Amino acid sequence: MDIYLLEAIINGLLLGGVLALLALGLNLIFGVIDVVWIAYADIVMCGMYVIYFLYAQYGVPLPLACLIAIAAMAAFGVMVHLLIIAPVLNSPPLNQLLATGGLLFFLQSFATLLFGTEFRNIGVRLPILEIATIYVSFARLIAFGLGLVGAVALYFFLKRTYIGTAIRAIAQDRDIVGLMGVDQRRIYLVTSAIGGALAGLAACLLAMQYDVHPFIGNTFGPVIFMICVLGGLGNMIGGFAAVAYPAEYGNSGIMTFIINNDGDIYEKDLGEGTARIASRITSFNPDHTWRKVVDTEK
Repeated sequence: MDIYLLEAIINGLLLGGVLALLALGLNLIFGVIDVVWIAYADIVMCGMYVIYFLYAQYGVPLPLACLIAIAAMAAFGVMVHLLIIAPVLNSPPLNQLLATGGLLFFLQSFATLLFGTEFRNIGVRLPILEIATIYVSFARLIAFGLGLVGAVALYFFLKRTYIGTAIRAIAQDRDIVGLMGVDQRRIYLVTSAIGGALAGLAACLLAMQYDVHPFIGNTFGPVIFMICVLGGLGNMIGGFAAVAYPAEYGNSGIMTFIINNDGDIYEKDLGEGTARIASRITSFNPDHTWRKVVDTEK
């Protein structure tokens, strides 16, 4: 195997740890609330701006800035649910998509109005590890490790706590859970807060690797949704496992492609990688992927 291809695949898989974290958050929200947050990647953008201004502009220590960003995005997730999701919760799916899609454009436009389109960097420089002529980003290595820690913490929260059990129960049958005395609105708020917190954690990890600008969400949003669909919308384990699948395609795959992230190449290769992955979706998970769509149509 070509050494550069191997290096790209390794770095792509490391980036997959952060994408898996975002896929977990999006699948958790969809599995419980049954609404797809189209603007989920742009919540990450908001978190990256929080970290930039706290750390690069006001000198807040990076760990503290990250904690504040996570808390802020958790609160933002609750606010999104109360102001945007709750009013359309019982509306047709198209109305829900339009509402969250409108939030996406609002966040991008508002960030452009406030901060402009300049690319901003928090200025953290981490070393590059050299292992047998293969160069591995230390920032991606840290992000992968922390992403796994966040995923494991979410797993134990859902398995070992009362609220986590209620979240899993309402994801299985929201009507029966309501009859058992569980406050569905409270679970929705907790779920939105967790989803927002996961987006904030991903923002912390991505801010060490990428410049922040109003349209950074466009870089990761389509890939996150593709991962969720590939693993099955609402299926957190499937979404986590599906992250590694695009790495099969090497230089034309999504993971490798994000590493390059180079203008024209991005537009050229994304279509090929997307087409190859989309062609395998039904063979990988034909039933669960489209089940909710079929049920909605019925």
